[in-house]
Amino acid sequence: MSTTFLSGIARTTEPRTMLRRFLLLDAVVTGANGLAYAAVPGTVARLTGVGEGPLLVLGIFLIGYALAVAVVGARRNPPAFPVKLVIECNALWVVLSLASPLLWFDPTVAGSVWIVLQSLVVAAFAALQWAALGARETPFRG
Repeated sequence: MSTTFLSGIARTTEPRTMLRRFLLLDAVVTGANGLAYAAVPGTVARLTGVGEGPLLVLGIFLIGYALAVAVVGARRNPPAFPVKLVIECNALWVVLSLASPLLWFDPTVAGSVWIVLQSLVVAAFAALQWAALGARETPFRG
């Protein structure tokens, strides 16, 4: 991924700032998703075909995960290990989400579309975070 593309998205050429913004945006989106699952699991269950119980558990988990990602992103210079852990967790989420209809859930059409869309968003966060981390660790030559 080019630094021009990354700086366009993050509206900065400072890799550390890009990384922090991608982490914090991930935390906000993940937290909002978790709140929806935890606050109205019945409504989400009817729309997606995923049970209320699993949605409530996922919602609580996502809220905690979002808080942890926010803590990492709020640091002035996020350390590489926690950032890599966030990236790996995001990658794992994508794989498990895409496998979930085969392994655990029988989603509705809307649920199937939602699973794919949220997986793409999480994959994009992982890719952007990885690229920003790499840009931070490799000084720009220009």
